[in-house]
Parts: sequence; C-alpha cells; structure tokens
Amino acid sequence: MSIQKNNYKVRLGLFILIGVTLFLSAIFIIGKQKNMFNPVFTLTSTFYNVSGLQVGNNIRFLGINVGTVNRISIINDSSVRVEMIIKSDVKPFIKQDSKVSIGSEGIIGDKIILISQGSSNGPAITKGQELLSLEPIETDAIIASLEITAGNAEIISHELAEIMININNGQGTLGRLIQDEAIADNLSQTITNLRKSSKGLDENMEAAKSNILLRGYFNKKEKAAEKKKKDAADKIKEVAEKKIKDAEKARKAADKKKKEN
Repeated sequence: MSIQKNNYKVRLGLFILIGVTLFLSAIFIIGKQKNMFNPVFTLTSTFYNVSGLQVGNNIRFLGINVGTVNRISIINDSSVRVEMIIKSDVKPFIKQDSKVSIGSEGIIGDKIILISQGSSNGPAITKGQELLSLEPIETDAIIASLEITAGNAEIISHELAEIMININNGQGTLGRLIQDEAIADNLSQTITNLRKSSKGLDENMEAAKSNILLRGYFNKKEKAAEKKKKDAADKIKEVAEKKIKDAEKARKAADKKKKEN
C-alpha cells in the first residue's frame, strides 16, 4: 500500500512539474513574441484602411521582426490609428522620415507592418512619434487586375491562333502573299528588276560624268565638296590654335601670379 502511494505521489509530482514547465515555456514564448521581456518604445501611424491587420501582428524593419501591433483604434469614419511596440535596440536606425505600410506574409498570409529605412543622415525617431503611412493595395484589387489581364491574354492568343490558321490556309492579304507562289514569283522578279535598274542608273551616272557637256557640272560639284572639306579643316585648325593660345596665356598669367606671391 505504501509503495503504491509513493508511486502515485511521484507520478503526480512529475505531472505537476511537466505542467508548470509547459506553462512557463508558453509564457516565455508569448512574452518574447509580445516583447514583454525586452525594453520597448511605442510608435503610432494612421491609415485609411488597415486591410485586416490585427493586434499582435509582426512589425518588420529591413526584413527583421522588430515589434508587434499593440492597439488598433478607429479615430473617425476615415482614419484608423495603429499603435506599435518596437524594440528599443532598433530605435537609432529608424528615422523620422521613415514611412509605414501594410504588407502580408505571401499573397494570403497574415498582415504585417513594414517600416521603411528613411534617409541615412536623418534624425532618429522619438518615443511616441507618429510616422507617415502609405495606404495598402488590396489583395482583392490585385487578383481582379490579374484576372482582367489573364482574360485579355486569352482573347489575344485566340485571335493570334485564328490569324495563323488564316495565313496557313492562304486566307487574307498576308496569307495570299505567303501561300500564293505567283505573288512570290512576282515579288522576286520585281526585286531583280530593281537591282538591274539600280545598276543601269550607276552606269548612266558614270557615262554622264564622261560627257563633255556635263563634265563642267560634275567638276563644279567636286570643287564645291573639296572647298567645304577645306573650310571645315581650316575651322578646326583655327579653333585648335585659339585654344593653344588661350592655354599659353593662362599659363603665363599663372606664372606671373606665382612670381608676385
């Protein structure tokens, strides 16, 4: 009887010990998440719509969880104030021009608050300061926009498929142009004729240059082109000489000033 009683006491003691351990662990984990054991300070921000943000959601700065949402209160019919608890060790890095926005853990995850970095040389925030907010983009609006884009892409792909079918069947202007061999032959012949015409034009120009009556005209053209080249070269030379003279004057002035000093 005594042995059974002792075993009962041992089991009861173990059960109580395990229960107390689990209870303390839960308090520690929850307290750590809620920053109960860390020095903290508060910040506030005002939103038009918090998009499902809840008390206890994480706050991130530079991708790191630095605090939690402490309180959400409605100010009026168009404003919601969010109070945030932030770890004190990140206070020097959050600037007064930092902005607050609402994001999410993935597309359908929990809402979180994101604090931007702000200017690197700006003043640090103070306790209880209110940061400017950026209104969140609703997930429903994004999904609706994606659905519209997908619908438009489906319509375009369907129309492209019809166009390709018509081209392969020789229908429409482009289809006849590609599929009709006679049109292709005509195009090839036209290109050949253009090449011959261009060659003939070059030959006629060479012959015209050799013609006594037109020789003066072409000589005049060549002289005008040569004169233009010469004028351009003279202009470049003049500018270069001027820059050299200016540099020489500047050097002499600097030497003179140095001697005077």
